[in-house]
Amino acid sequence: MQNWCPSWSEDETICARNVNNEVHFFENNNFNTIANKLHLQKINDFVLSPGPQPYKVAVYVPGSKGAPSFVRLYQYPNFDGPHAALANKSFFKADKVTMLWNKKATAVLVIASTDVDKTGASYYGEQTLHYIAVNGESAVVQLPKNGPIYDVVWNSSSTEFCAVYGFMPAKATIFNLKCDPVFDFGTGPRNAAYYSPHGHILVLAGFGNLRGQMEVWDVKNYKLISKPVASDSTYFAWCPDGEHILTATCAPRLRVNNGYKIWHYTGSVLHKHDVPSNAELWQVSWQPFLDGIFPAKTITYQAVPSDVPSEEPKVATAYRPPALRNKPITNSKLHEEEPPQNMKPQAGNDKPLSKTALKNQRKHEAKKAAKQEARNEKSPDLAPTPAPQSTPRNTISQSTSGDPEVDKKIKNLKKKLKAIEQLKEQAAAGKQLEKNQLEKIQKEKALLQELEDLELGI
Repeated sequence: MQNWCPSWSEDETICARNVNNEVHFFENNNFNTIANKLHLQKINDFVLSPGPQPYKVAVYVPGSKGAPSFVRLYQYPNFDGPHAALANKSFFKADKVTMLWNKKATAVLVIASTDVDKTGASYYGEQTLHYIAVNGESAVVQLPKNGPIYDVVWNSSSTEFCAVYGFMPAKATIFNLKCDPVFDFGTGPRNAAYYSPHGHILVLAGFGNLRGQMEVWDVKNYKLISKPVASDSTYFAWCPDGEHILTATCAPRLRVNNGYKIWHYTGSVLHKHDVPSNAELWQVSWQPFLDGIFPAKTITYQAVPSDVPSEEPKVATAYRPPALRNKPITNSKLHEEEPPQNMKPQAGNDKPLSKTALKNQRKHEAKKAAKQEARNEKSPDLAPTPAPQSTPRNTISQSTSGDPEVDKKIKNLKKKLKAIEQLKEQAAAGKQLEKNQLEKIQKEKALLQELEDLELGI
Protein backbone atom coordinates (compact mmCIF):
# COMPACT_ATOMS: atom_id res chain seq x y z
CA MET A 1 0.00 0.00 0.00
CA GLN A 2 2.83 2.40 0.81
CA ASN A 3 6.31 3.15 -0.62
CA TRP A 4 5.61 1.08 -3.77
CA CYS A 5 6.12 3.98 -6.16
CA PRO A 6 9.24 3.92 -8.40
CA SER A 7 11.43 7.03 -8.28
CA TRP A 8 13.64 8.56 -11.03
CA SER A 9 16.69 10.78 -10.69
CA GLU A 10 16.23 14.31 -12.07
CA ASP A 11 18.03 13.49 -15.36
CA GLU A 12 16.01 10.22 -15.57
CA THR A 13 19.09 8.03 -16.08
CA ILE A 14 18.44 5.88 -12.99
CA CYS A 15 15.17 4.57 -11.58
CA ALA A 16 14.77 2.95 -8.16
CA ARG A 17 12.04 0.92 -6.47
CA ASN A 18 11.61 -0.71 -3.07
CA VAL A 19 11.30 -4.53 -3.21
CA ASN A 20 11.11 -6.44 0.12
CA ASN A 21 14.46 -5.79 1.89
CA GLU A 22 16.14 -4.17 -1.13
CA VAL A 23 16.15 -1.06 -3.28
CA HIS A 24 16.56 -2.06 -6.94
CA PHE A 25 18.23 0.40 -9.34
CA PHE A 26 17.71 0.40 -13.12
CA GLU A 27 19.83 2.43 -15.55
CA ASN A 28 18.82 4.15 -18.82
CA ASN A 29 15.23 2.92 -18.42
CA ASN A 30 16.21 -0.69 -19.06
CA PHE A 31 13.93 -2.64 -16.74
CA ASN A 32 15.02 -6.11 -17.88
CA THR A 33 18.21 -6.06 -15.81
CA ILE A 34 18.81 -4.74 -12.30
CA ALA A 35 21.92 -2.53 -12.47
CA ASN A 36 22.46 -2.30 -8.67
CA LYS A 37 20.92 -3.41 -5.39
CA LEU A 38 21.00 -1.81 -1.94
CA HIS A 39 20.27 -4.51 0.61
CA LEU A 40 19.28 -3.65 4.21
CA GLN A 41 17.18 -5.76 6.57
CA LYS A 42 13.61 -4.37 6.95
CA ILE A 43 14.21 -1.35 4.69
CA ASN A 44 11.00 0.67 4.65
CA ASP A 45 11.52 3.79 2.53
CA PHE A 46 14.09 5.62 0.40
CA VAL A 47 14.47 9.03 -1.29
CA LEU A 48 16.79 9.83 -4.22
CA SER A 49 18.67 13.13 -4.06
CA PRO A 50 17.87 15.95 -6.50
CA GLY A 51 20.37 17.39 -8.98
CA PRO A 52 23.01 15.82 -11.25
CA GLN A 53 25.49 12.97 -10.63
CA PRO A 54 26.82 11.67 -8.28
CA TYR A 55 23.39 10.52 -7.10
CA LYS A 56 22.78 9.96 -3.42
CA VAL A 57 20.05 7.99 -1.67
CA ALA A 58 18.61 8.26 1.84
CA VAL A 59 17.13 5.04 3.27
CA TYR A 60 15.01 4.48 6.37
CA VAL A 61 14.90 1.31 8.49
CA PRO A 62 12.31 1.27 11.32
CA GLY A 63 13.40 0.12 14.78
CA SER A 64 12.29 -3.18 16.35
CA LYS A 65 12.58 -4.98 19.71
CA GLY A 66 14.15 -2.05 21.55
CA ALA A 67 16.58 -1.21 18.70
CA PRO A 68 16.38 2.35 17.33
CA SER A 69 15.20 3.36 13.85
CA PHE A 70 17.88 4.81 11.56
CA VAL A 71 18.38 6.78 8.35
CA ARG A 72 21.52 6.21 6.25
CA LEU A 73 22.89 8.16 3.31
CA TYR A 74 24.69 6.39 0.44
CA GLN A 75 26.30 7.53 -2.80
CA TYR A 76 25.24 5.54 -5.86
CA PRO A 77 26.51 2.88 -6.62
CA ASN A 78 28.75 2.42 -3.50
CA PHE A 79 26.51 0.25 -1.32
CA ASP A 80 28.82 -2.58 -0.18
CA GLY A 81 31.17 -2.75 2.78
CA PRO A 82 30.88 -1.66 6.41
CA HIS A 83 31.99 1.93 5.65
CA ALA A 84 29.92 2.43 2.50
CA ALA A 85 27.38 4.75 4.21
CA LEU A 86 28.19 8.47 4.02
CA ALA A 87 26.24 9.18 7.21
CA ASN A 88 24.03 7.43 9.75
CA LYS A 89 21.51 8.83 12.27
CA SER A 90 19.63 6.60 14.68
CA PHE A 91 16.65 7.68 16.81
CA PHE A 92 13.74 6.33 18.82
CA LYS A 93 10.09 7.43 18.65
CA ALA A 94 9.52 6.84 14.95
CA ASP A 95 6.64 4.94 13.34
CA LYS A 96 7.10 6.76 10.04
CA VAL A 97 9.50 9.36 8.63
CA THR A 98 9.57 12.06 5.96
CA MET A 99 13.01 12.67 4.38
CA LEU A 100 13.73 16.02 2.70
CA TRP A 101 16.90 16.55 0.64
CA ASN A 102 18.17 20.08 0.08
CA LYS A 103 18.66 21.30 -3.49
CA LYS A 104 22.45 20.78 -3.50
CA ALA A 105 22.05 17.22 -2.08
CA THR A 106 24.40 17.98 0.82
CA ALA A 107 21.99 17.26 3.70
CA VAL A 108 18.66 15.65 4.63
CA LEU A 109 16.05 16.72 7.15
CA VAL A 110 14.12 13.83 8.72
CA ILE A 111 10.72 14.38 10.35
CA ALA A 112 10.16 11.33 12.56
CA SER A 113 6.62 10.83 13.86
CA THR A 114 4.81 8.38 16.12
CA ASP A 115 1.15 7.44 15.69
CA VAL A 116 0.41 7.80 19.43
CA ASP A 117 1.69 10.42 21.87
CA LYS A 118 2.25 8.44 25.09
CA THR A 119 2.29 11.65 27.17
CA GLY A 120 -1.31 12.33 26.07
CA ALA A 121 -0.46 15.89 24.96
CA SER A 122 -1.69 15.36 21.38
CA TYR A 123 -4.12 13.16 19.44
CA TYR A 124 -1.74 13.16 16.48
CA GLY A 125 1.33 11.52 17.96
CA GLU A 126 4.74 13.10 18.49
CA GLN A 127 7.15 14.54 15.93
CA THR A 128 10.88 15.18 16.11
CA LEU A 129 13.20 16.81 13.57
CA HIS A 130 16.67 15.45 12.73
CA TYR A 131 19.45 16.78 10.48
CA ILE A 132 21.92 14.54 8.60
CA ALA A 133 24.68 15.80 6.27
CA VAL A 134 26.60 13.77 3.66
CA ASN A 135 29.86 14.75 5.42
CA GLY A 136 28.75 12.59 8.40
CA GLU A 137 27.45 15.35 10.68
CA SER A 138 24.07 14.83 12.35
CA ALA A 139 21.98 16.55 15.01
CA VAL A 140 18.55 16.77 16.60
CA VAL A 141 16.95 20.13 15.76
CA GLN A 142 15.85 21.62 19.11
CA LEU A 143 12.43 23.24 18.69
CA PRO A 144 11.69 25.75 21.49
CA LYS A 145 7.90 25.10 21.52
CA ASN A 146 6.19 21.76 22.14
CA GLY A 147 3.63 20.39 19.72
CA PRO A 148 3.32 19.04 16.17
CA ILE A 149 5.67 19.91 13.31
CA TYR A 150 3.42 21.24 10.54
CA ASP A 151 5.95 21.98 7.84
CA VAL A 152 9.70 22.03 7.16
CA VAL A 153 11.18 23.57 4.00
CA TRP A 154 14.70 24.08 2.66
CA ASN A 155 15.78 27.39 1.17
CA SER A 156 16.95 26.98 -2.46
CA SER A 157 20.42 28.17 -1.30
CA SER A 158 20.63 24.89 0.77
CA THR A 159 22.19 26.87 3.64
CA GLU A 160 19.09 27.25 5.85
CA PHE A 161 15.66 25.81 6.48
CA CYS A 162 12.41 26.96 8.04
CA ALA A 163 10.26 24.92 10.45
CA VAL A 164 6.64 25.65 11.45
CA TYR A 165 5.86 23.90 14.73
CA GLY A 166 4.18 23.96 18.15
CA PHE A 167 0.64 24.02 19.45
CA MET A 168 -1.42 26.87 17.98
CA PRO A 169 -0.56 29.70 17.65
CA ALA A 170 2.40 28.03 15.93
CA LYS A 171 5.99 29.27 15.90
CA ALA A 172 8.14 29.54 12.77
CA THR A 173 11.94 29.64 12.95
CA ILE A 174 14.78 29.71 10.42
CA PHE A 175 17.76 27.48 11.29
CA ASN A 176 21.26 27.35 9.78
CA LEU A 177 23.26 24.19 8.95
CA LYS A 178 24.50 23.99 12.56
CA CYS A 179 20.80 23.70 13.56
CA ASP A 180 21.08 27.01 15.48
CA PRO A 181 18.07 29.38 15.24
CA VAL A 182 18.82 32.39 13.03
CA PHE A 183 15.46 34.21 13.08
CA ASP A 184 12.25 33.53 15.00
CA PHE A 185 9.01 34.80 13.39
CA GLY A 186 7.12 34.64 16.69
CA THR A 187 3.71 32.97 16.96
CA GLY A 188 0.73 33.16 14.61
CA PRO A 189 -2.06 31.24 12.84
CA ARG A 190 0.11 29.26 10.40
CA ASN A 191 0.78 25.68 9.34
CA ALA A 192 2.80 25.97 6.12
CA ALA A 193 5.93 27.69 4.75
CA TYR A 194 6.92 28.35 1.12
CA TYR A 195 10.26 29.78 -0.07
CA SER A 196 10.30 31.62 -3.41
CA PRO A 197 12.32 29.93 -6.22
CA HIS A 198 15.21 32.37 -5.64
CA GLY A 199 15.03 31.86 -1.86
CA HIS A 200 14.80 35.58 -1.04
CA ILE A 201 11.11 35.64 0.03
CA LEU A 202 9.32 33.34 2.49
CA VAL A 203 5.55 32.98 2.82
CA LEU A 204 4.15 31.69 6.12
CA ALA A 205 0.52 30.67 5.71
CA GLY A 206 -2.39 29.10 7.59
CA PHE A 207 -4.51 26.95 5.28
CA GLY A 208 -6.84 23.98 5.86
CA ASN A 209 -8.70 24.60 9.12
CA LEU A 210 -7.11 28.08 9.44
CA ARG A 211 -8.40 31.28 7.81
CA GLY A 212 -5.85 31.58 5.00
CA GLN A 213 -3.76 34.39 6.50
CA MET A 214 -0.37 34.79 4.79
CA GLU A 215 2.78 36.62 5.93
CA VAL A 216 5.24 37.52 3.16
CA TRP A 217 8.77 38.06 4.51
CA ASP A 218 11.99 39.40 3.00
CA VAL A 219 14.42 36.82 4.45
CA LYS A 220 17.58 38.77 3.61
CA ASN A 221 16.59 41.72 5.84
CA TYR A 222 13.91 39.90 7.91
CA LYS A 223 11.24 42.49 7.12
CA LEU A 224 7.52 41.85 6.69
CA ILE A 225 6.41 42.79 3.14
CA SER A 226 2.65 42.12 3.24
CA LYS A 227 -0.12 40.21 5.03
CA PRO A 228 -2.71 39.12 2.44
CA VAL A 229 -5.59 36.72 3.21
CA ALA A 230 -6.50 33.87 0.81
CA SER A 231 -9.59 32.32 2.43
CA ASP A 232 -10.55 28.67 1.74
CA SER A 233 -7.34 27.99 -0.23
CA THR A 234 -6.47 24.35 -0.82
CA TYR A 235 -3.43 24.98 -3.08
CA PHE A 236 -0.47 27.39 -3.07
CA ALA A 237 2.38 27.70 -5.58
CA TRP A 238 5.11 30.21 -6.40
CA CYS A 239 5.51 31.25 -10.02
CA PRO A 240 8.98 30.36 -11.40
CA ASP A 241 9.65 34.13 -11.76
CA GLY A 242 9.70 34.49 -7.94
CA GLU A 243 7.29 37.46 -8.11
CA HIS A 244 3.81 35.95 -8.37
CA ILE A 245 1.81 33.54 -6.22
CA LEU A 246 -1.07 31.25 -7.15
CA THR A 247 -3.74 30.26 -4.62
CA ALA A 248 -6.69 28.04 -5.53
CA THR A 249 -9.76 26.38 -4.04
CA CYS A 250 -10.09 22.96 -5.67
CA ALA A 251 -12.45 19.97 -5.49
CA PRO A 252 -12.75 17.43 -3.94
CA ARG A 253 -11.11 19.16 -0.92
CA LEU A 254 -13.77 21.89 -1.17
CA ARG A 255 -16.70 21.62 -3.58
CA VAL A 256 -17.98 25.20 -3.20
CA ASN A 257 -16.44 28.56 -4.17
CA ASN A 258 -13.93 26.87 -6.50
CA GLY A 259 -11.54 29.16 -8.37
CA TYR A 260 -8.04 30.62 -8.33
CA LYS A 261 -6.24 33.91 -7.74
CA ILE A 262 -2.89 35.24 -8.94
CA TRP A 263 -1.18 37.56 -6.46
CA HIS A 264 1.88 39.77 -6.45
CA TYR A 265 3.95 39.10 -3.31
CA THR A 266 3.21 42.68 -2.13
CA GLY A 267 -0.39 41.57 -1.50
CA SER A 268 -2.19 42.77 -4.67
CA VAL A 269 -4.59 40.38 -6.48
CA LEU A 270 -3.69 40.68 -10.20
CA HIS A 271 -6.14 38.11 -11.60
CA LYS A 272 -9.14 36.23 -10.25
CA HIS A 273 -11.16 33.41 -11.78
CA ASP A 274 -14.30 31.97 -10.18
CA VAL A 275 -15.74 28.68 -11.41
CA PRO A 276 -19.56 28.57 -11.91
CA SER A 277 -21.43 27.07 -8.94
CA ASN A 278 -22.48 23.99 -10.95
CA ALA A 279 -18.84 23.19 -11.93
CA GLU A 280 -15.69 22.04 -10.09
CA LEU A 281 -12.02 23.02 -10.38
CA TRP A 282 -9.71 20.03 -9.92
CA GLN A 283 -6.18 21.30 -10.55
CA VAL A 284 -4.23 24.47 -11.28
CA SER A 285 -0.49 24.71 -12.01
CA TRP A 286 2.10 27.18 -13.33
CA GLN A 287 3.85 26.54 -16.65
CA PRO A 288 7.22 25.01 -15.67
CA PHE A 289 10.51 26.74 -16.57
CA LEU A 290 14.13 25.71 -16.12
CA ASP A 291 16.11 27.29 -13.27
CA GLY A 292 17.88 30.50 -14.22
CA ILE A 293 15.38 31.65 -16.86
CA PHE A 294 14.10 34.39 -14.53
CA PRO A 295 16.76 36.48 -12.77
CA ALA A 296 16.13 37.51 -9.15
CA LYS A 297 14.77 41.06 -8.84
CA THR A 298 15.16 43.51 -5.98
CA ILE A 299 12.36 43.27 -3.42
CA THR A 300 9.74 46.02 -3.38
CA TYR A 301 7.59 46.84 -0.35
CA GLN A 302 5.10 49.07 -2.20
CA ALA A 303 1.88 47.26 -3.26
CA VAL A 304 1.72 46.77 -7.03
CA PRO A 305 -1.32 48.46 -8.68
CA SER A 306 -4.15 46.10 -9.69
CA ASP A 307 -7.32 46.30 -11.81
CA VAL A 308 -9.05 43.61 -9.74
CA PRO A 309 -11.40 45.24 -7.18
CA SER A 310 -10.19 44.46 -3.68
CA GLU A 311 -12.57 42.48 -1.49
CA GLU A 312 -12.98 43.70 2.04
CA PRO A 313 -12.76 40.60 4.24
CA LYS A 314 -15.91 40.14 6.36
CA VAL A 315 -15.05 40.77 9.97
CA ALA A 316 -16.83 38.14 12.01
CA THR A 317 -17.83 39.57 15.37
CA ALA A 318 -17.57 37.33 18.40
CA TYR A 319 -20.77 36.01 19.95
CA ARG A 320 -21.87 38.02 22.99
CA PRO A 321 -24.45 36.66 25.42
CA PRO A 322 -27.53 38.92 25.92
CA ALA A 323 -26.39 39.98 29.42
CA LEU A 324 -23.17 41.52 28.01
CA ARG A 325 -24.52 43.15 24.84
CA ASN A 326 -24.97 46.67 26.22
CA LYS A 327 -21.73 46.66 28.18
CA PRO A 328 -18.32 47.89 26.94
CA ILE A 329 -16.18 45.28 25.12
CA THR A 330 -13.16 44.04 27.03
CA ASN A 331 -10.32 42.74 24.93
CA SER A 332 -9.09 39.38 26.18
CA LYS A 333 -6.63 37.13 24.38
CA LEU A 334 -6.56 33.36 24.58
CA HIS A 335 -2.81 33.31 23.87
CA GLU A 336 0.05 35.68 24.47
CA GLU A 337 1.51 36.29 21.00
CA GLU A 338 5.28 36.31 20.70
CA PRO A 339 6.82 38.98 18.44
CA PRO A 340 9.45 38.14 15.78
CA GLN A 341 13.07 38.31 17.00
CA ASN A 342 16.50 38.00 15.45
CA MET A 343 18.32 35.02 16.98
CA LYS A 344 21.69 35.75 15.32
CA PRO A 345 24.36 36.58 17.93
CA GLN A 346 25.11 40.30 17.69
CA ALA A 347 28.69 41.52 17.33
CA GLY A 348 30.46 40.95 20.64
CA ASN A 349 27.55 38.94 22.09
CA ASP A 350 27.39 35.20 22.59
CA LYS A 351 24.61 33.11 21.10
CA PRO A 352 21.25 33.19 22.97
CA LEU A 353 21.24 31.06 26.12
CA SER A 354 18.97 28.06 26.53
CA LYS A 355 16.54 27.76 29.47
CA THR A 356 18.92 25.46 31.36
CA ALA A 357 21.88 27.79 30.77
CA LEU A 358 19.85 30.76 32.04
CA LYS A 359 18.82 28.80 35.17
CA ASN A 360 22.46 27.86 35.86
CA GLN A 361 23.53 31.45 35.29
CA ARG A 362 20.96 32.69 37.85
CA LYS A 363 22.11 30.05 40.39
CA HIS A 364 25.73 31.11 39.87
CA GLU A 365 24.83 34.79 40.35
CA ALA A 366 22.85 33.99 43.52
CA LYS A 367 25.81 32.03 44.98
CA LYS A 368 28.15 34.90 44.12
CA ALA A 369 25.83 37.39 45.87
CA ALA A 370 25.60 35.12 48.95
CA LYS A 371 29.43 34.87 49.14
CA GLN A 372 29.72 38.66 48.86
CA GLU A 373 27.17 39.07 51.67
CA ALA A 374 29.11 36.62 53.90
CA ARG A 375 32.33 38.59 53.30
CA ASN A 376 30.58 41.85 54.20
CA GLU A 377 29.30 40.31 57.47
CA LYS A 378 32.88 39.23 58.40
CA SER A 379 34.35 42.68 57.71
CA PRO A 380 31.64 45.29 58.40
CA ASP A 381 34.12 48.15 57.78
CA LEU A 382 34.35 47.19 54.11
CA ALA A 383 30.59 46.70 53.72
CA PRO A 384 29.00 49.28 51.41
CA THR A 385 26.62 51.73 53.11
CA PRO A 386 23.04 50.66 52.49
CA ALA A 387 20.83 52.96 50.45
CA PRO A 388 18.09 54.78 52.39
CA GLN A 389 14.98 52.58 52.44
CA SER A 390 12.05 54.58 51.20
CA THR A 391 10.12 51.62 49.80
CA PRO A 392 7.37 49.92 51.85
CA ARG A 393 7.83 46.43 53.25
CA ASN A 394 5.66 44.63 50.73
CA THR A 395 7.19 46.01 47.53
CA ILE A 396 8.42 43.43 45.05
CA SER A 397 12.17 42.89 45.37
CA GLN A 398 13.87 41.07 42.54
CA SER A 399 15.71 38.44 44.60
CA THR A 400 16.48 34.95 43.44
CA SER A 401 17.47 32.21 45.84
CA GLY A 402 19.00 29.81 43.36
CA ASP A 403 16.34 27.31 44.47
CA PRO A 404 13.52 27.25 41.86
CA GLU A 405 10.94 26.00 44.43
CA VAL A 406 11.61 28.90 46.85
CA ASP A 407 11.56 31.42 43.98
CA LYS A 408 8.18 30.02 42.89
CA LYS A 409 6.73 30.39 46.43
CA ILE A 410 8.05 33.99 46.68
CA LYS A 411 6.53 34.82 43.27
CA ASN A 412 3.11 33.40 44.30
CA LEU A 413 3.15 35.29 47.61
CA LYS A 414 3.93 38.56 45.82
CA LYS A 415 1.08 37.88 43.40
CA LYS A 416 -1.35 37.35 46.32
CA LEU A 417 -0.14 40.53 48.06
CA LYS A 418 -0.61 42.53 44.85
CA ALA A 419 -4.19 41.21 44.59
CA ILE A 420 -4.84 42.27 48.22
CA GLU A 421 -3.52 45.80 47.44
CA GLN A 422 -5.98 46.02 44.53
CA LEU A 423 -8.88 44.85 46.76
CA LYS A 424 -7.96 47.51 49.34
CA GLU A 425 -8.01 50.19 46.63
CA GLN A 426 -11.44 48.97 45.47
CA ALA A 427 -12.75 49.07 49.07
CA ALA A 428 -11.37 52.62 49.48
CA ALA A 429 -13.18 53.64 46.29
CA GLY A 430 -16.46 52.53 47.90
CA LYS A 431 -16.96 49.16 46.23
CA GLN A 432 -18.85 46.52 48.25
CA LEU A 433 -16.50 43.53 48.64
CA GLU A 434 -17.56 39.87 48.78
CA LYS A 435 -17.06 37.75 51.90
CA ASN A 436 -14.14 35.77 50.37
CA GLN A 437 -12.45 39.04 49.30
CA LEU A 438 -12.61 40.39 52.85
CA GLU A 439 -11.11 37.11 54.11
CA LYS A 440 -8.23 37.59 51.63
CA ILE A 441 -7.47 41.05 53.07
CA GLN A 442 -7.37 39.61 56.60
CA LYS A 443 -4.64 37.17 55.52
CA GLU A 444 -2.28 39.99 54.46
CA LYS A 445 -0.27 40.03 57.72
CA ALA A 446 0.35 36.26 57.62
CA LEU A 447 1.41 36.42 53.95
CA LEU A 448 3.84 39.28 54.65
CA GLN A 449 5.38 37.31 57.51
CA GLU A 450 5.74 34.20 55.28
CA LEU A 451 7.36 36.29 52.52
CA GLU A 452 9.81 37.85 54.98
CA ASP A 453 10.79 34.41 56.35
CA LEU A 454 11.42 33.07 52.85
CA GLU A 455 13.46 36.10 51.80
CA LEU A 456 15.57 35.95 55.00
CA GLY A 457 16.22 32.29 54.29
CA ILE A 458 17.85 33.18 50.94
